[in-house]
Amino acid sequence: MYSRLLVLILCLLAPSLSSAHNHIWINVDTKNLTLSVMKGLAIEAVFENIAIGRFGASKARMMGDNRTPLGSFRIDRIKEPSRYYRFFGLDFPNREAADLALSENRITKKTWQSIIHAIEAGRTPPQNTPLGGYLGIHGLGQGDHAVHGQLNWTNGCIALTNAQIDQLSKWLKPGVMVEIW
Repeated sequence: MYSRLLVLILCLLAPSLSSAHNHIWINVDTKNLTLSVMKGLAIEAVFENIAIGRFGASKARMMGDNRTPLGSFRIDRIKEPSRYYRFFGLDFPNREAADLALSENRITKKTWQSIIHAIEAGRTPPQNTPLGGYLGIHGLGQGDHAVHGQLNWTNGCIALTNAQIDQLSKWLKPGVMVEIW
């Protein structure tokens, strides 16, 4: 019930979500380790026992810190097949992450500009900045199911089993919003 109330509050605070009552978006709860497929305010599907970065989640994610970024992202690329079975890339670093990193002196103005220029041009942001990249939602590939069921193990991605990613993939298209909190 608590997570549903939080989803409702999130939708009320995010006009782009609440006004898009028929649009699919993804809600990732890093505390309860669930991924919900939302259609406006309605829950279409819930995937439990997801894995996130091995050191949790953070607004101030940096390359190599093995944390999942918190915030609003979009699916911007799909790689099938991939090392992790299927990979749905996030547009990280996005403007919010770049602005925060610049204000905290974690990136230079030049790096910030390279991220912003890519975003404004409709391209995937550079993936090799100090903020990191190559983050997305993916399966296990040949990974160990036992480890996945017991530990957060990724370098910052959101991982599901291959069977779960098969079910989820019908909703994951470029442009789909992903809220990670």
